[in-house]
Amino acid sequence: MISDFINIDKKLNKPIYIQIYNEIKNAIENGNIKENEKIPSVRKLSADLYISKTTVENAYGLLLADGYIINAPQKGYYVEKGLYIDKPVSVKADENNKKNHYKYDFSGKGIDKNCSNIKEWRKYVKDILNKEYLLNTYSENQGEEELRKSISKYAFTTRGVNADYNNVIIGSGSQTLIFILCGMFGINKTVAIEKNSFPQAEQVFNDFNYKICYTENDEKGITIKSLNEIKPDILILNPNYNSKNGVTMPISRKIEILNWAKNNNCIIIEDDYNGELRYITHAKSCIQSYSSEQVIYIGSFSKILLPSVRISYMVLPKALIKKYSKIKENYNQTTSKIEQLALSKYISDGKLEKHLRKSRKYYLTKSEYFLSNVKKYFKEYIFNETAMYVEISIAEKDIIEKCEKKSIKLMNTSTDKILRLNFSQIESELIEKGIKEIYNLTK
Repeated sequence: MISDFINIDKKLNKPIYIQIYNEIKNAIENGNIKENEKIPSVRKLSADLYISKTTVENAYGLLLADGYIINAPQKGYYVEKGLYIDKPVSVKADENNKKNHYKYDFSGKGIDKNCSNIKEWRKYVKDILNKEYLLNTYSENQGEEELRKSISKYAFTTRGVNADYNNVIIGSGSQTLIFILCGMFGINKTVAIEKNSFPQAEQVFNDFNYKICYTENDEKGITIKSLNEIKPDILILNPNYNSKNGVTMPISRKIEILNWAKNNNCIIIEDDYNGELRYITHAKSCIQSYSSEQVIYIGSFSKILLPSVRISYMVLPKALIKKYSKIKENYNQTTSKIEQLALSKYISDGKLEKHLRKSRKYYLTKSEYFLSNVKKYFKEYIFNETAMYVEISIAEKDIIEKCEKKSIKLMNTSTDKILRLNFSQIESELIEKGIKEIYNLTK
């Protein structure tokens, strides 16, 4: 509404109608009010601003005289055409805009447009928006009960998660949920984590001044030897990927780690990033399914639904949910209530599982094409199926800077020794050209 940005100061030594004139004139010239846009009637604006109609008529009279607006009989006042003044953009701002657009985007910051279900998702959001009675209250601190119930069933079906809906907590991303966890864990904790596996979690641990130690891996995953050396209070891991060979952690190592955690009073945070999105290999049950009291399970929908829908969830053991219940009223829910309710219905109607099946088929074809091109140019690489990227070992000075200059965006965990290329967002027709460009930079 125009009245929202018109600031009137009755203490100023300037007539109010002149102030209104200047505010509307500036808004037109800046493009905030578009050409042919209708502006409020004299009666409406005077009522909105609590001033007399005569004052508004005087302001409109000046705008008419100077050609900023026209008066269409029986219709009202409209902004004249061609009055927007295009202000020059600084060179620095223009350079920043160029840097934000890459010809070959291997960053994995988005999803393939062919795997988005925006049209149907929009219907579910619109349906919630039409139910005004649902929108007049704040969201539940723990997350909407409807969504927690839907997730409880979905997580068990797709990942074997043992999750009573009362133990499910909703948050806007895994990092937000880990922040809540750290508040419950307290101070002076030691965390064991695989290097470069979860930088967002590391940032939270650093914020809480936790001691972070990096684990060692063998062909089965995190070693018990490294856990004995670190003696962590918290172990965070993703069993879907091993940095040594890219394979899923076998059940034998999962049981070993679980037994070690029980015997050493260590809580496990299972980061099951896209665990249900396997498209080459068969999905295996999560670690939490073997010990719901020793493991905190974290899942999200970023690559399955839409990255812009920031909804993640965690499943707490009974001991921790009791602790959380005492403090949850002090944590506001960070996720949109509208999107929570829309997602709940989307899941319960079976739309998410249907979309998941479609995405698996699409990413299978795309991954095969992506990997065939990686093999063509690079001999050694490790593939992370669920996170949809490859690690390429390389020894090229300033390779990341060289890629930037060639308009190639890599994952932000890439280094001059290890390049990480994600294929989730880049268009299929650009994959081979992008990989070839990178290869040429290493020669």
